[in-house]
Amino acid sequence: VIGLLCSISVSAHDFEVDGIYYNIISADDNTVEVTFSGDSYDAVEEYSGSVTIPETVTYNDNTYSVTSIGDYAFRYCSSLTSVEIPNSVTSIGHTAFYGCSSLTSVVIPNSVTSIGKSAFNGCSSLTSVEIPNSVTSIEHGTFYACSSLTSVEIPNSVTSIGRSAFSYCSGL
Repeated sequence: VIGLLCSISVSAHDFEVDGIYYNIISADDNTVEVTFSGDSYDAVEEYSGSVTIPETVTYNDNTYSVTSIGDYAFRYCSSLTSVEIPNSVTSIGHTAFYGCSSLTSVVIPNSVTSIGKSAFNGCSSLTSVEIPNSVTSIEHGTFYACSSLTSVEIPNSVTSIGRSAFSYCSGL
């Protein structure tokens, strides 16, 4: 039994397609979230350059809808420069892009209704962001230390802005 337990490895993802890692959220609804590859959310450099997240992904003859970017999914990916998020995504998890210091461009589609705490914390190269009308709150520390941020469009749909959401955004 001990030998069996020692041979079990824990993985943060259920499968990988085209260099993007996914967790199955619901097998009944065929939905997945983007995640990280390692066994720890402190892993770095799993994604780099420009990443385009597809609306759907096929694995083992099942087609899944990509509905979220999970917690820590791109955390500390300092070589990540841009991310294209599809309209199928409805949520961005907390610290999803934390420490992505080379991230300059991200387009958040109108399908996104929630952006987690510290989602873009430390994205020091991010210059502008447009928050869609579907978002009602900006969580604590969402854009903390985004020092290159010079433009933010906040729609009327936003009814609350969390503590330190834009702290240390010296370019604003």
